[in-house]
Amino acid sequence: MAPPPSAPPASELPRGGRELFPRYRLFGYSGYPGAPGQGRLGIGSLDARMKEIEQRGQAWRGGRTLLPVMELIAVTVHGSPGRDGMYRSRTSEAIIKRWHDAATRHKALLLLNIQPGRADFIDEVKHFEKWLKYPNVGVALDPEWAVGKGQVPGRVFGSTTGRELNDVALYLSQLTAANALPQKVMLFHQLHVTIVKKPKDLRPQPGVVYINSVDGIGSPGAKVATFQRVMKTRPSYVHPGFKLFYSEDVKTGKRLMTAKEVLRLRPQPEYVLFE
Repeated sequence: MAPPPSAPPASELPRGGRELFPRYRLFGYSGYPGAPGQGRLGIGSLDARMKEIEQRGQAWRGGRTLLPVMELIAVTVHGSPGRDGMYRSRTSEAIIKRWHDAATRHKALLLLNIQPGRADFIDEVKHFEKWLKYPNVGVALDPEWAVGKGQVPGRVFGSTTGRELNDVALYLSQLTAANALPQKVMLFHQLHVTIVKKPKDLRPQPGVVYINSVDGIGSPGAKVATFQRVMKTRPSYVHPGFKLFYSEDVKTGKRLMTAKEVLRLRPQPEYVLFE
């Protein structure tokens, strides 16, 4: 009689351990190759940007261990429907491999950012299952760009629900358990309280860490006010995040917030992203 199949060996996070918080402060950039308008990771070489994240991130540690993050826009929303009518396109395997190789070299996390258009988040996430089986890959969902039938991205603000997010979390939890992975990041961006409806329908799931990144644009005062409004709707088991925009924040708010200002926020952001 053949022995039962052995369980896969447990893997760790890029800089050790299997749990993210409170050990780590996540700090990173977003972007897409050759597209500076989509974030700083689209400028120059990935290795140069990762060294920059490593150096710049030291000011944001706040007593924690730095864990660099690369947020690749893996599903890009469009204002036209495309052949399948979904108003989105998926990046190539070659690009994901190049970014994943860089994340591995620099002991960083790679988050696959999803702007789904009319597609469902769960279908887009499952499309990347091959990559999500790696211990250093998670997802960043962007519901501002999740629109319904008859709606066009960019003409209306998209939204999601706690229940839709929970479908993704259940899938990630099962994937993490089946592959003996460390905690998997499931991040969702939010620029207004209406972007995520009934957030408490998102329930805790084993092996999945939720991060709610607040994406308000403008002056420091306006950004803090948006953060506070969104945090009031955040379930206690969802970790806070904060996003800064090199161009838009300076253009509309005259300056970028400093690390000290952001780390003084309560709750304190555990993920800080620059675009």
